[in-house]
Order: sequence, then structure tokens, then C-alpha cells
Amino acid sequence: MTGRPAPEALPPSLRGGLGLIAALAALVVVVLGVRYADDGEPGTVDARIGSAVYGLRPPWRQVALFTDYLGEPVGAAALVAALVAGFLLLRRPRAAVLVVAGAGLTVGTATMLKPLVGRTINGGYLSYPSGHTAFATALALVIALLATGRLGLGRAAGTLLVLGSALAAGAAMGWAQVALGAHYPTDVLGGWCTALAVIPTTAWLVDRAADRLADRTADRTAGPMADAGRREHR
Repeated sequence: MTGRPAPEALPPSLRGGLGLIAALAALVVVVLGVRYADDGEPGTVDARIGSAVYGLRPPWRQVALFTDYLGEPVGAAALVAALVAGFLLLRRPRAAVLVVAGAGLTVGTATMLKPLVGRTINGGYLSYPSGHTAFATALALVIALLATGRLGLGRAAGTLLVLGSALAAGAAMGWAQVALGAHYPTDVLGGWCTALAVIPTTAWLVDRAADRLADRTADRTAGPMADAGRREHR
């Protein structure tokens, strides 16, 4: 007996579409990284958007600070722990693995890219891509992938839910980062695309690893059972 297979981290209906989106997002990350490499000033678009958003007053500044806190180590760890617990209660172990691995790889990728690109803000702080935005987008993507699978959504509806969730989370965190002067708007876009590139790829890898583990477990179980059956028929 092998039991019911665990639901996929990446719903089959979304594999092709999200694979293409991940590739395009990775391309955007590279293009923006090359464009703003070793730059320490806002671009034209950055300046226009930043001037409209920067300089919040209460209570919006407190909202931005709280949103930013959710991307800091303590807040981020609490969010990840809560999601892992929730996914396990829902009996979605692959989603639980994905939220840890996906968030870790997304933030790790953003952290690795910062010194490679070398873009700075506020007198020397590395800024591209935005790790906070990447983290928030990554969590939203994992939740949306789980919802797509549980609701049995098709390709169009599932893709709309996934991209809409990613856009909402990325926009909220990105707004906070720009409003607080921590990142340029193009840093936010780079962080958003980083998550779009990493999460679908990580979900696919989680599914492959889980499927291989399940096959090996089934083979080990089938071997002794087959031997016992042959002994019974002797």
C-alpha cells in the first residue's frame, strides 16, 4: 500500500504557463540588473514614482513600517512558521516544504544579486533587487498555488489568481519600500520578478524530489511484500 499521493506544489494546469512566466521574469531581472549596474542614482521612472510616494505622514507611515517589518528577519520567520503550520494542518506537506525552500531561495537569490549588480541607495546601501518585495511576493505565490490546487482551478483562472496575488503582495511591500526610501521602484520590480522566476522553479523541483522519494518508498515496500507472497504460494 502506498497511500494517496501528496498534492502537487505546482498544479499541473499551471506548469507550462508559469514556466514561461518564470523565464520571462528571469530575463527582466537580468536586463534591469545590467541597466542599473554600479548605479547610485534613481532613473527617470524611479524619480517620478518616488517623488509621488516618498514622504508619508501618519498613519500611513506606520502602515509602511509594519509592512516593512513583515520582511525583516523576525517578522519573516513568524510568517513562514505560521504558513508551515497551516499547510501541515491542511495536509499539504509539499506546500510546507515549498514555503521554506521557496522563500529561502528567493531571498538568497536577491541577496546574491545585490553585490553582483552593485546598485546603491542612501549613500552606499545595496538596493537591487528588493529582497523584501521578493519575499512578500514569494509567500503570495505559494499561497496562490495551494489555493489553485485545492479549488481545482483551470489554467486561465489559476494563472489569474497566482499573478493577481503576486501583484497585490508585491505592490504592497514595494509601496512600503519606496515610501520609506529603502528602494527605488525598479528595485521593487526586480524583486517581484525574482520571486516569479524562483518560486515556480522551486515548486517543480519539490514535486520531482517528492515523486522520486515516493517511488523509492513504494519499491522498498513492494519488494518484501512480493517475497512474502512467493513464500506463501510455496
